Amino acid sequence: MSTDFSPFEARIGVRFRDRALLEQAFIHRSYLNENPNITLGHNERLEFLGDAVLELAVTDYLYRSYPKEDEGTLTAYRSALVNAVTIGTVAQELGMNEHLLLSRGEAKDEGRARQVILANTYEAVVGALYLDQGYACARDFITAHLIPRMDGILAENLWLDAKSFFQEKAQEKEGVTPSYNVLAESGPDHNKKFTVGVYIGSKQVAQGNGHSKQEAEQDAARKALAEKRWNVR
Repeated sequence: MSTDFSPFEARIGVRFRDRALLEQAFIHRSYLNENPNITLGHNERLEFLGDAVLELAVTDYLYRSYPKEDEGTLTAYRSALVNAVTIGTVAQELGMNEHLLLSRGEAKDEGRARQVILANTYEAVVGALYLDQGYACARDFITAHLIPRMDGILAENLWLDAKSFFQEKAQEKEGVTPSYNVLAESGPDHNKKFTVGVYIGSKQVAQGNGHSKQEAEQDAARKALAEKRWNVR
C-alpha cells in the first residue's frame, strides 16, 4: 500500500490542506489493531460524515435534474447510485485500493468485503474533503466521479427492483408467477458466490450471479427482463 497520496490528489484535482485528514480517510479499523502506535484514528467517523454529505449532494442533484419524477422514483435512483457496488467501483477506478491501510488478514480479501471497504473509504474521503475545503469541494468531487454513473443506471434500468418488476410483467403477460432456484454455490463463507436460475413455469428464462441469493436473484431477474424485452416501462 502506498502512503504517497500525491498521485491520488492529482487524479481528483484537489490538494489537501490537512494531509492528515486524507491519510485518516484510508485507515481501516483493522490496521490499528496491528499498528497501535499510529496516532491517527480509523476512518469510521469520516465515513459517517461523508455518508451524510454524499446523500445531500446526490439528493440535490436528482431533485434538480429530474423534476417530473416522484419521491419514490428519486429514492430508487439514489439507492442505485449510492450503493456499495457503484461506489466501490468508482473508488477502485480512482485508485483508492492502492492506498488502503488494512490488517494483513483484510488485505488478502479481494472479494465482496473489499468492495464494501472501498465504498466506505470513498465516503470517508468525501468527509475529509468536506472538513478540509468545504461542501462545494466535496460536492464537486461527487459530481465529477459518481454522478456520471446515473446515465448507465437509467439506460440499464438498474434502479428498478428487478425481481418485483419481472414478477409484475410475468403475471401481466403470461399469467404466471416466476420462481427461482439456486443452481450453484461456490467460494469460502466470507466470499460466497451464488448462481440462480429464474423460471416461468418449467422453462428457465435466465441465470444470475451474486454474493448472496438475493443479489443473484436480482441479477437473474434483470437478465430475464432483457431476454423477454420487458425492461422498458
